[in-house]
Amino acid sequence: MRSKLFAMATVLVLLAFAVSCASVPEEHKGAAYGAGAGAATGAVAGAILGDTRGAVVGGLLGGLVGGALGHYGYDQQSTRAETVQKYNYQPASGTQVKIEEAMATPQTVSPGQNVDLKMSYAVLTPSQDSQVNVTETREIRMGNQVVGKPQVSVTRTGGTYTSNVPLTLPATAQKGTYTVISTVQAGNATDTRQTTFNVS
Repeated sequence: MRSKLFAMATVLVLLAFAVSCASVPEEHKGAAYGAGAGAATGAVAGAILGDTRGAVVGGLLGGLVGGALGHYGYDQQSTRAETVQKYNYQPASGTQVKIEEAMATPQTVSPGQNVDLKMSYAVLTPSQDSQVNVTETREIRMGNQVVGKPQVSVTRTGGTYTSNVPLTLPATAQKGTYTVISTVQAGNATDTRQTTFNVS
């Protein structure tokens, strides 16, 4: 009986996941669940489908325990051709990644509020059809202590992308300045930017 109930629950999870994905535009297909509400469903569905790309991994530590990571989302802002022209890129250079902007918005928040950890970056590939595995890491620090390190692995073609990991601060979040070190890596290519936000 329990196995039948589990099978039915699995089917319902898959149906809900399929319906939600069917309504998402192609450029948002990398969106997935983080550690906030709905995380269990997203993780279960990803595991069953055998594809967890786009899922936010890593948690919140220290002064951010009790907070939550929301849905990961992205948009492609420029095509490969536009990005290649902007950077005067030559295919002989191999795959390259360049962070154009990293920000935390709003810059000042209160405990219990939300802050968006955004990034805009270029992926430069040798050919139009090249696909590369890209890892986005956002290391959150309070002083010298790492209090969070959400990470997302996705597959990208050439182009310029923006992505976001929403962070809900716990009501007990320590006040002060938090540093976010954003890193994008594709193979041997990597780029890093730093930004901050204040909890008051």
